[in-house]
Order: sequence, then C-alpha cells, then structure tokens
Amino acid sequence: MNTIDYYYSTRSNFTLLGAGRLNALAAKYHRRVLHRPILLSHTMKPLKSTPFDKRPAILRNYAMHDALRTAAHLDIALLREPVHHMGPVELPSGIVIAGQNAVLRGETGDVDRLSLKVLEALWLHDRDIADAGVVAELVVASGFTDAEALIAEAMSDGTQAELMRNCTEAVIRGVIGAPTYFVDEEMFYGQDRLDFVERALAG
Repeated sequence: MNTIDYYYSTRSNFTLLGAGRLNALAAKYHRRVLHRPILLSHTMKPLKSTPFDKRPAILRNYAMHDALRTAAHLDIALLREPVHHMGPVELPSGIVIAGQNAVLRGETGDVDRLSLKVLEALWLHDRDIADAGVVAELVVASGFTDAEALIAEAMSDGTQAELMRNCTEAVIRGVIGAPTYFVDEEMFYGQDRLDFVERALAG
C-alpha cells in the first residue's frame, strides 16, 4: 500500500482543520497515513521564522480569524483560544508515534483516529493533551488495549528520539509548516491544499 507522509504539530489548529479530511482521503484512495509529528520550534529555526507567540498582534489575530473562518466553512466547532493551547509536546506527539509503531507491530488500535482525537481534545474541548489521564482516555477510545503501556512507550527515549528524527527529516525535505503532506514525493503545505492532495492521489 502506498502512503501519505504527514508532518504536523499536535498543537496546531490548522492541522486539526484538515485531519478528518486527510483520513477520509487516505481511506478513499487506499493509502496509509505515515504520521510524522514534529516540533515547529525546531523545524522553523532554519527558516528563521518568528515563533507564533512572538509575531505582531495583527498577524496573530488574522491567523486566528482565518482559522475560525475556515472552521465555520467546514462546520468544525473550533475554539478561539483554548486555555491549554500552549504546553508540552512530548506526550501528545509521542503517543501518536507510539500508537503508529504499535499498529505496525500488529497490535490493535487506530492511529489515524488517535491523532485526530488528540487534536480535537485540544481545539474542540480544551483538554490538556499533556496530561496522562486525558491521553489514556483518547488511547482507549481509539481502540488500543493498554493505555498505560502505550503512554510509557510514548515518553521513552526511543520514541522521543524518533520525534526529533521527524524534525530533522522535515527540515531536509523542505517542510515549511504544519500540516504538510507528501504524495509520491510531491509536497503540499496547508490544509487548504487538500484538494490538490486529492488530485495527486487520483492521478
């Protein structure tokens, strides 16, 4: 089965806006999504990009307005400023990596659903996705049988090293933000490019 390489931040609202549609496209075109969570604080450095919270207020406000406008168009109840927007990324990113590796080992669970649930927990329900109790609920709801073991794997040195390798790989491949999708080595940046992603998949 061919794949869609998917680079994203588990704390990105624009990533959430495309996540459900990406899952649907993968199913429609019989592609497996390869989840590559990244840390934007690392991948943006080579671009000399200003961190979101350091950008001028006019740019931050417009970005949020655009996200909310897009969410309304897609009928997604996106929160404007969840309390838990900023926070640690090790667990929410690590749990997706651990879930993916568990599935590759043949264990029960749906990593596409898990990734979506992590994003929804933050941006629709303002839950703390760095809290092990919250993450355990998402793991179980995604069909994995041992939440405690998966969380331990998520925070392990090996999984966190894989997270950093994702960042290095993203820089090498020219990723400029989240979400970014690769179809047969062609890069598409932004959830608003999913129509083009579908054209590539269909072609």
